[in-house]
Amino acid sequence: MNLKKSNKGSQSTVQVCIRLLCLFVIFSSMSGAAQSNTDIFKHKIDSIVKAKSKTYLEIEGVLGAKKQDTVLMRYFIKESVAHKYAIGQIFAYNQLGTKYRNLAQYVKAIKLHEIALDIATEVDNLEFTVYSLNMLGVVYRRSDAIKTALDYNQKALELAESAENRTKGLKRSINVSHNSIGNIYQILEQYNLAIDHYKRSLKQEEELGNKLGLAINHQNIGESLEAQGNLEEALRSYEISLRYNNEINSDKGRVICRNSIAQIYIKQDRPKEALALLEPALLLSEELGDKYITVFVEMNIGWANMKLNRFDTAEPHILRGLNLAKKHNMPRVISMGYKFMSELESLRGNYKESLNYYTRAIKFDDEITSARNLRYVNDVIVRYESEKKTNEIENLKKDFEIAHLKLKKTNATFLIMGVALLLLTAILFVLYRQHQLNNERKLLTLEQKMLRSQMNPHFLFNSLNSIKLYIINNEKKNAVHYLNKFSKLVRKILEASSLKEISLADELETAELYMNIENIRFSNKIDFSYTIDKSVDVEHVKIPSLILQPFLENALWHGLSSKEGEKVITMHISKIEDGYIKISIVDNGIGRAASERIKENKVLKRKSLGVNITKERLANFSKDYLNTFNVEFVDLFDDDKNAIGTEVVLTIPII
Repeated sequence: MNLKKSNKGSQSTVQVCIRLLCLFVIFSSMSGAAQSNTDIFKHKIDSIVKAKSKTYLEIEGVLGAKKQDTVLMRYFIKESVAHKYAIGQIFAYNQLGTKYRNLAQYVKAIKLHEIALDIATEVDNLEFTVYSLNMLGVVYRRSDAIKTALDYNQKALELAESAENRTKGLKRSINVSHNSIGNIYQILEQYNLAIDHYKRSLKQEEELGNKLGLAINHQNIGESLEAQGNLEEALRSYEISLRYNNEINSDKGRVICRNSIAQIYIKQDRPKEALALLEPALLLSEELGDKYITVFVEMNIGWANMKLNRFDTAEPHILRGLNLAKKHNMPRVISMGYKFMSELESLRGNYKESLNYYTRAIKFDDEITSARNLRYVNDVIVRYESEKKTNEIENLKKDFEIAHLKLKKTNATFLIMGVALLLLTAILFVLYRQHQLNNERKLLTLEQKMLRSQMNPHFLFNSLNSIKLYIINNEKKNAVHYLNKFSKLVRKILEASSLKEISLADELETAELYMNIENIRFSNKIDFSYTIDKSVDVEHVKIPSLILQPFLENALWHGLSSKEGEKVITMHISKIEDGYIKISIVDNGIGRAASERIKENKVLKRKSLGVNITKERLANFSKDYLNTFNVEFVDLFDDDKNAIGTEVVLTIPII
């Protein structure tokens, strides 16, 4: 009995040893294979460094998919530095930057791409300079720094197109620039402009036979079509993109396409078909480690389950996507997550929680828009201020030289008297300023609000895009004509914002410039005119600066934007009695009631503060003349009581 137990124990021990030995052999062979592969690719890198390959395509052809291996890329950098091989450093730094970008570590990615750009600029390599600029544009776009992204991609495009002899690498970079600019226009909801850039890129990718480029552009065209509501056309574009991704065996491309196709299915009330694509896509995206893609797949899985009333299944997916978006600073996706949670809680009947999430989404949207527009508009203002300060500095230098000469000729007595007078003036000024401090604070706040209203970032951005469209269409005369008007309008607004009152003539000129610029976006279909009574001297009549634009803007976007047919705005200025002028602004729009109904039907309502700010400024202006002002909105109807427009009547005290 004991002998049998002993034999069994010995057999068991032998079996364990054999298994351990097998595992050790397998592990050793795998380690050896991995080490062998690493050695092979290190040998390839050494051969590239030795040959000093000059183009991106040459290096990519040797490394293939291993260009995404961060360990090998760092080895590439080390060897390139040791052998003073700048092209190798640029290539490797850009690949590392792309890897960190896909992990949503944007700060690290930007730093690496900037190093690559600096080296490319230093060695004067056009192909890699353009490539590095494009990569920076992509990172900034993903982090919602839209203006900066557009600057980088446009600079890349201009440099590439300036080359007389374009290499294959430069041609590919031109396609990347067009694609990236299209992505930026897509974010800005300028879908037709976006599709135009995608199609340019698509055409050239077909000439190059680049299936990856074809896949990417068909995917992007699908996204723009989807945003415009053309779901069937979008679906066809996604399916074409998926076909190309299958041909080149791109797992990343397959995940993106399947996610997009599933998103169309959800919108077509086919959530089960969507989940059949999304659930395997999630596993694959997690294997790839691309957080940017994973976030969107998680969100769509949550959305599809929500459509099937599987709320408990939907919630963890949406929250996982939301937390990933927060962790990796993806503002647009965070807003989308909050909106999904708001819809989910609403379906559950938790209306308070639903409102809370919706409020957070709207707040996030406002912050994204404000930050994005502020970056863009700040460039316009900074350039103007820079020129203005340069002139001021020159004038100050001249004034200082004159004052210095005068001081040399002045004796001590006059100097003391001058200082005493300055001190007395300063004391009186301080006392006077203390008395007016509260009024000035209020006035300053109003002027700041007024300037933000006049320098509406959305108006500026769309005006520049409209002018850019003239440039794209090679309408140089129109582009120059409207660009001159736009710059003159910006200058007049900035100059007038520092003045309490201006002449009526200046105000009318500013209003006319504004209407000319806005008319571009209405395809010059707005008929704007004004008349002035002979009793009104526009050069000598003084009114608060920048008061007409908010009312004209109101007439355009609330009265005429939704109207079919003829669109007319007329303005009449008359003197009604001593000390007052009357300004009447009439539009033949849809009327205030219809405009309010359209506004109520919009999901996201944008508050227009321009008219209220103007009323406050008029009240403050009237106070100085011990008079009152009046603003009256009159609804206009025909004989059948149909709305035929709106009249705004301003009664303003004048000197």
